[in-house]
Amino acid sequence: MKRRIMNRYFKLYEQEVNLFLYRSKQLAVILILATSSVFTSCKKEQVSGKSAANASSTITNVRLAAAPFPAKSEALVAMQVYNNHFYNQYGTYGPSYKAYYWKDDGHTGRMDFWTQQEAIETLIDAYNLNPSTDFLNKIQYLYNGVRDGYGTLWSNNIYNDDVVWGSLMCIRAYHITNDGGQLDMAKNNFNMMWNRAWDTSVLGGGLWWNTNNNTKNTCVNAPAVICAMLLYQATGDSSYKTKAKLIMDWMVARLYDANTGEVKGAIIPNGTITEGALSYTQGTFIGACDLLRSEYPSVDYLGTGKKAMDYAMSSLCSSAGGILNDENGNGDTQGMKSIFASWACQFVQHTGTAGTYGGWLDLNAGQAWSIRNSSGLMWNIWGTRTSDTQVLNAFQTTCGVSMMNNAYLYH
Repeated sequence: MKRRIMNRYFKLYEQEVNLFLYRSKQLAVILILATSSVFTSCKKEQVSGKSAANASSTITNVRLAAAPFPAKSEALVAMQVYNNHFYNQYGTYGPSYKAYYWKDDGHTGRMDFWTQQEAIETLIDAYNLNPSTDFLNKIQYLYNGVRDGYGTLWSNNIYNDDVVWGSLMCIRAYHITNDGGQLDMAKNNFNMMWNRAWDTSVLGGGLWWNTNNNTKNTCVNAPAVICAMLLYQATGDSSYKTKAKLIMDWMVARLYDANTGEVKGAIIPNGTITEGALSYTQGTFIGACDLLRSEYPSVDYLGTGKKAMDYAMSSLCSSAGGILNDENGNGDTQGMKSIFASWACQFVQHTGTAGTYGGWLDLNAGQAWSIRNSSGLMWNIWGTRTSDTQVLNAFQTTCGVSMMNNAYLYH
């Protein structure tokens, strides 16, 4: 692993931006975008030096104009632009082909394991909005690239969250392609992860973040609920549904604050919470609530999901109901808004809550598209125009693509 463990608090940045106009449901709310954020991440890479990772620390006095909600055709263009910059088809794979996403637009190698899975999920989301043979083929070829690059069983990866992200990509791809290999890879890796990570002897349950068994984090537990429920839907095996509820019950007891709706990021064996909320952990918890609602109607997962959405809208933004935080601290945090967008928008679609949350999510989609650079790429710093000169990484540039495409789920 090239990533450095970062299971501690760190200061993200301080960014001050002038008053700006932005579009809410009435397109007439004036807010101040002023961010001074401290958050933590359960991921592994610390980015230092000169790339776009540090861009927000130098941005001041940027005035933002009202940003219209992107057209569906623009959401398609955003995905095509992304593929034009980062998609790399590099050979044959049996009778098919294999591909991966470059880690940046300098083409310095493939994306890391877990961020690769999330980029593929962004493409899956785009396919669901604009189905095409091109997107479908790319999903299959990228899946082949994961098999080619990492094998079919990832037991040598110590990070249980990585295994879950990969399994989740596979089961979501399977629901589109009906490729039995994708289903098998999702099942086998989820099962392997469960067998080594689920532990009731410490903190009464929960999945360990990695094989060192020193912290239990939302970034593995929440997506594991989603993955287990999708496996249940695909296979009819109720043991997956049971596992999903076990994980969720544990998270609600240990990591969820019912008073505020915040989903904490991590807890260590002595019961100390060591991480606060981030968009991707908040978002996957919301997605877990969504998938559990119909299977367990006696539990108020709808209310819990709404509470978590309320917290995101009020506390994970520049100001309440405003633009989602940049989360620009390192290479693992920069694309987290893409994950939030996917599961939050699905929740809104499935629960009919667009009247409550749709205007806010639309605002973010419009703002992301409005800061695209001359080639159409959008970085994660939605308060300023995307650089035309800095090297942009493939994870940070998923955020706007995901928000634009997923917002159409409830439109």
